[in-house]
Amino acid sequence: MTNDIGAPSAHAVPHTELTSPTRHFTMRFSSTPRGVRLARRLAGQRLDAWGVPYGSPAFDEVTLVVAELCANAVRHGRVPGRDFRLWLGADAVTVRVEVTDTGAEGTPEPASPGDDGEGGRGLLIVAGLAATWGWRERSDGPPGKTVWAEYSLRAGDRSASGGDRMRLNP
Repeated sequence: MTNDIGAPSAHAVPHTELTSPTRHFTMRFSSTPRGVRLARRLAGQRLDAWGVPYGSPAFDEVTLVVAELCANAVRHGRVPGRDFRLWLGADAVTVRVEVTDTGAEGTPEPASPGDDGEGGRGLLIVAGLAATWGWRERSDGPPGKTVWAEYSLRAGDRSASGGDRMRLNP
Protein backbone atom coordinates (compact mmCIF):
# COMPACT_ATOMS: atom_id res chain seq x y z
CA MET A 1 0.00 0.00 0.00
CA THR A 2 1.09 3.51 -0.64
CA ASN A 3 1.44 6.19 1.99
CA ASP A 4 -0.20 8.79 -0.23
CA ILE A 5 -3.36 10.38 1.02
CA GLY A 6 -6.09 11.21 -1.43
CA ALA A 7 -7.10 14.76 -2.30
CA PRO A 8 -6.62 17.24 0.57
CA SER A 9 -9.39 17.37 3.11
CA ALA A 10 -9.93 19.33 6.28
CA HIS A 11 -9.96 15.98 8.11
CA ALA A 12 -7.31 14.07 6.17
CA VAL A 13 -4.15 14.02 8.24
CA PRO A 14 -0.67 12.72 7.46
CA HIS A 15 -0.59 8.98 6.93
CA THR A 16 1.19 7.42 9.90
CA GLU A 17 0.89 3.74 9.05
CA LEU A 18 2.43 1.37 11.58
CA THR A 19 5.93 0.67 10.33
CA SER A 20 6.14 -2.84 11.73
CA PRO A 21 2.94 -4.19 13.25
CA THR A 22 3.63 -7.21 15.42
CA ARG A 23 0.15 -8.53 14.70
CA HIS A 24 -2.19 -8.11 11.76
CA PHE A 25 -5.48 -9.42 10.43
CA THR A 26 -7.21 -8.86 7.10
CA MET A 27 -10.42 -10.15 5.57
CA ARG A 28 -12.97 -9.19 2.93
CA PHE A 29 -16.64 -8.91 3.87
CA SER A 30 -19.86 -8.53 1.89
CA SER A 31 -21.00 -4.92 1.58
CA THR A 32 -24.08 -5.54 3.69
CA PRO A 33 -25.15 -4.87 7.29
CA ARG A 34 -24.40 -8.55 7.97
CA GLY A 35 -20.84 -8.01 6.69
CA VAL A 36 -20.44 -5.06 9.08
CA ARG A 37 -21.61 -7.15 12.06
CA LEU A 38 -19.27 -10.00 11.15
CA ALA A 39 -16.33 -7.61 10.71
CA ARG A 40 -16.94 -6.12 14.15
CA ARG A 41 -17.23 -9.56 15.79
CA LEU A 42 -14.09 -10.94 14.16
CA ALA A 43 -12.16 -7.75 14.98
CA GLY A 44 -13.26 -8.14 18.59
CA GLN A 45 -12.13 -11.76 18.69
CA ARG A 46 -8.77 -10.75 17.25
CA LEU A 47 -8.33 -7.89 19.73
CA ASP A 48 -9.09 -10.20 22.65
CA ALA A 49 -6.55 -12.73 21.35
CA TRP A 50 -4.01 -9.89 21.09
CA GLY A 51 -4.48 -8.92 24.75
CA VAL A 52 -7.14 -6.21 24.51
CA PRO A 53 -9.80 -7.98 26.62
CA TYR A 54 -13.53 -8.01 26.01
CA GLY A 55 -15.26 -5.29 28.00
CA SER A 56 -12.19 -3.09 28.43
CA PRO A 57 -12.50 0.55 27.31
CA ALA A 58 -9.89 -0.03 24.59
CA PHE A 59 -11.78 -3.07 23.27
CA ASP A 60 -15.10 -1.22 23.22
CA GLU A 61 -13.66 1.86 21.54
CA VAL A 62 -11.65 0.03 18.85
CA THR A 63 -14.59 -2.23 17.96
CA LEU A 64 -16.80 0.86 17.72
CA VAL A 65 -14.29 2.44 15.32
CA VAL A 66 -14.31 -0.78 13.27
CA ALA A 67 -18.11 -0.79 13.15
CA GLU A 68 -18.35 2.87 12.13
CA LEU A 69 -15.75 2.61 9.36
CA CYS A 70 -17.27 -0.62 8.02
CA ALA A 71 -20.80 0.84 8.13
CA ASN A 72 -19.56 3.86 6.18
CA ALA A 73 -17.96 1.58 3.58
CA VAL A 74 -21.29 -0.18 3.11
CA ARG A 75 -23.39 2.98 3.10
CA HIS A 76 -21.17 5.28 1.04
CA GLY A 77 -18.71 3.04 -0.80
CA ARG A 78 -20.87 0.10 -1.78
CA VAL A 79 -20.72 -1.19 -5.33
CA PRO A 80 -23.09 -4.12 -5.99
CA GLY A 81 -21.16 -7.38 -6.09
CA ARG A 82 -18.05 -5.88 -4.49
CA ASP A 83 -16.79 -6.46 -0.96
CA PHE A 84 -15.07 -4.17 1.51
CA ARG A 85 -11.79 -5.10 3.20
CA LEU A 86 -10.92 -4.74 6.88
CA TRP A 87 -7.27 -4.68 7.93
CA LEU A 88 -6.17 -4.52 11.57
CA GLY A 89 -2.58 -4.04 12.62
CA ALA A 90 -1.09 -3.61 16.05
CA ASP A 91 2.15 -3.14 17.89
CA ALA A 92 2.66 -2.75 21.63
CA VAL A 93 1.00 0.68 21.82
CA THR A 94 -1.14 1.25 18.70
CA VAL A 95 -4.01 -0.47 16.93
CA ARG A 96 -4.60 0.60 13.34
CA VAL A 97 -7.90 -0.02 11.56
CA GLU A 98 -8.17 0.30 7.77
CA VAL A 99 -11.35 -0.21 5.77
CA THR A 100 -11.15 -0.23 1.98
CA ASP A 101 -14.19 0.05 -0.29
CA THR A 102 -14.66 0.19 -4.06
CA GLY A 103 -17.03 3.14 -4.31
CA ALA A 104 -16.10 6.19 -6.31
CA GLU A 105 -17.97 8.53 -3.95
CA GLY A 106 -16.11 11.64 -2.78
CA THR A 107 -14.08 12.39 0.28
CA PRO A 108 -15.14 11.20 3.72
CA GLU A 109 -16.09 14.17 5.89
CA PRO A 110 -17.71 14.14 9.33
CA ALA A 111 -21.05 15.86 9.80
CA SER A 112 -21.08 19.35 11.16
CA PRO A 113 -21.95 19.44 14.88
CA GLY A 114 -25.10 21.41 14.11
CA ASP A 115 -26.47 18.93 11.54
CA ASP A 116 -29.87 17.60 12.59
CA GLY A 117 -29.95 14.66 10.17
CA GLU A 118 -30.19 11.08 11.36
CA GLY A 119 -26.81 10.01 10.03
CA GLY A 120 -23.40 11.44 9.38
CA ARG A 121 -21.94 11.24 12.85
CA GLY A 122 -19.84 8.10 12.43
CA LEU A 123 -16.67 9.98 11.53
CA LEU A 124 -17.22 12.33 14.47
CA ILE A 125 -17.21 9.26 16.69
CA VAL A 126 -14.07 7.94 14.99
CA ALA A 127 -12.35 11.32 15.36
CA GLY A 128 -13.27 11.43 19.05
CA LEU A 129 -11.92 7.96 19.80
CA ALA A 130 -8.90 7.64 17.53
CA ALA A 131 -5.54 9.26 18.13
CA THR A 132 -5.53 10.12 14.41
CA TRP A 133 -7.51 9.21 11.31
CA GLY A 134 -7.59 9.97 7.61
CA TRP A 135 -8.15 8.50 4.18
CA ARG A 136 -6.38 7.87 0.90
CA GLU A 137 -7.45 6.84 -2.55
CA ARG A 138 -7.28 3.14 -3.23
CA SER A 139 -3.99 2.31 -4.93
CA ASP A 140 -4.45 -1.34 -5.95
CA GLY A 141 -6.62 -1.08 -9.02
CA PRO A 142 -10.34 -0.32 -8.93
CA PRO A 143 -11.71 2.98 -7.75
CA GLY A 144 -12.33 3.41 -4.07
CA LYS A 145 -10.69 4.61 -0.89
CA THR A 146 -9.21 3.43 2.36
CA VAL A 147 -10.31 5.14 5.55
CA TRP A 148 -8.00 4.49 8.49
CA ALA A 149 -7.81 5.26 12.18
CA GLU A 150 -5.10 4.70 14.74
CA TYR A 151 -5.94 4.06 18.36
CA SER A 152 -3.30 4.58 21.04
CA LEU A 153 -3.16 2.07 23.87
CA ARG A 154 -0.87 4.33 25.95
CA ALA A 155 -2.51 6.13 28.86
CA GLY A 156 -0.69 9.37 28.00
CA ASP A 157 -2.22 9.48 24.52
CA ARG A 158 -5.80 9.21 25.67
CA SER A 159 -8.61 10.68 23.63
CA ALA A 160 -11.32 12.73 25.28
CA SER A 161 -13.42 9.58 25.67
CA GLY A 162 -11.83 8.43 28.93
CA GLY A 163 -10.99 4.98 30.20
CA ASP A 164 -7.66 3.28 30.66
CA ARG A 165 -5.87 1.95 27.59
CA MET A 166 -4.61 -1.61 27.52
CA ARG A 167 -1.21 -2.83 26.29
CA LEU A 168 -1.06 -5.61 23.76
CA ASN A 169 0.46 -8.92 24.78
CA PRO A 170 3.87 -9.38 23.11
